Amino acid sequence: MRSSIEESVLSRIRPTPEEKEHISGVADQLIAVASGIGRAEPLIVGSVARGTFIRGDRDLDLFLLFEPDLPREELEREGLALARTIAESLRAPYHEKYAEHPYVNANLDGLDVDLVPCYRVESAEAIRSAVDRTPFHTRYIEERIEPYVDDVLLLKQFAKAGGVYGSDQMTEGFSGYLCELLILHYGGFTELLAAAVEWKPRTLIDPGEHRIKDFGEPLVVVDPVDPGRNVSASVSLDRMYEFVELARGYHENPSDLFFFPRPDEVFSHAELEAVIQAKGTSLIAITFSTPPFIPEVIVPQLRRSLDSVCALLERNGFFVNYADCEMNEDRSMLLFELMNTETPRVRRHIGPPLWNQSNADRFIAKYCGYDPGIFAGPFIEDGRYIVEISRKFTNVEDLLRSADVLDVGLGKHVRQSMSGHWEVHSGVACWSPAFAPFISRFLVRKSPLMRILGNGKSRE
Repeated sequence: MRSSIEESVLSRIRPTPEEKEHISGVADQLIAVASGIGRAEPLIVGSVARGTFIRGDRDLDLFLLFEPDLPREELEREGLALARTIAESLRAPYHEKYAEHPYVNANLDGLDVDLVPCYRVESAEAIRSAVDRTPFHTRYIEERIEPYVDDVLLLKQFAKAGGVYGSDQMTEGFSGYLCELLILHYGGFTELLAAAVEWKPRTLIDPGEHRIKDFGEPLVVVDPVDPGRNVSASVSLDRMYEFVELARGYHENPSDLFFFPRPDEVFSHAELEAVIQAKGTSLIAITFSTPPFIPEVIVPQLRRSLDSVCALLERNGFFVNYADCEMNEDRSMLLFELMNTETPRVRRHIGPPLWNQSNADRFIAKYCGYDPGIFAGPFIEDGRYIVEISRKFTNVEDLLRSADVLDVGLGKHVRQSMSGHWEVHSGVACWSPAFAPFISRFLVRKSPLMRILGNGKSRE
């Protein structure tokens, strides 16, 4: 029995008959053109094929299934050529994208269409590329999901509103396929939330009861078409427990805000200045051109670069309270909240213990002579040699503008982009219209439930 809130939500998120008809018509066009060319078997996959898409979704996936004896290089070449031909035949603007192998993204009658080559394999265990599983996912869900379509729609909207929907590298959340599997496993939206409030790390769900290995992720949902794959591998511990928190909050106090939250506040330039002054910390940003690759490639490199720059800051005496990164289409940002932007010229450099004579002798040889950059030492403290020496940088902006930044463990494409040019901004100069939402979330961090509770009561 659904609540009045859930029925109201469903009335707003179910696709309209006109929308279904339009999407179905575009899908039929794609199938007809691809079948007419005849070089691969066309198949519509994803939420559109399964009927689990939310009103307003404009994504459509056409997979082009090639015979498995085709060499990988030829699959990429022939698949891309076929995808281009289909888009051109329908006069659809398109561009090429690159994931594990290239595919075409086109715009057709207002829909965002991916034309993806893959292999037609006998089972998901025989895949030759990651996308080869997708047709099996579609068939598995299509056979079972009809009684639970509304439950899937509620779960997707609930997860989207809570900020935990999406298996991309930036979100680290719940994919559409994972949402469908969870609904099937627990038997509905209400039943899933009731179970989720008790989830513990390493929760295991095995719909096919055929797991062949152990998994180390916080949430484990074994793929029913591939026993060696965890469908929820992308779900981080934080996203998992944000979902648990949302489930607990909705169970205790149901509200339409769990599906349609009020927009988060976005700081103006002046408001940002007031927040920074109130906190008493310092905001420092590095920005550079976003490398021309898909987010799945760049986001992990942004995170790796963020960690490396944090370590550089800490080594140089600048203490990081919080750091995060954002990838926009044209520019990317590494953002740091620092406890200090200046540090004393002197720093302690701890040497080897004296019982390690060979290393201790080398240390003494390096630092025993006169050097204006040595303020004290070498002296002995807790059995080790120590010197007080001069820092290279005492101002954080000088450090972040220096070539030292390029010497840390940046991601490959991030380093290539920054080698051309990067900018350092501090305080309110970090603000720009494009990054204002990110900076606002960065400074006023709240869990999804706390955002809902802090943004007012239900509109019902």
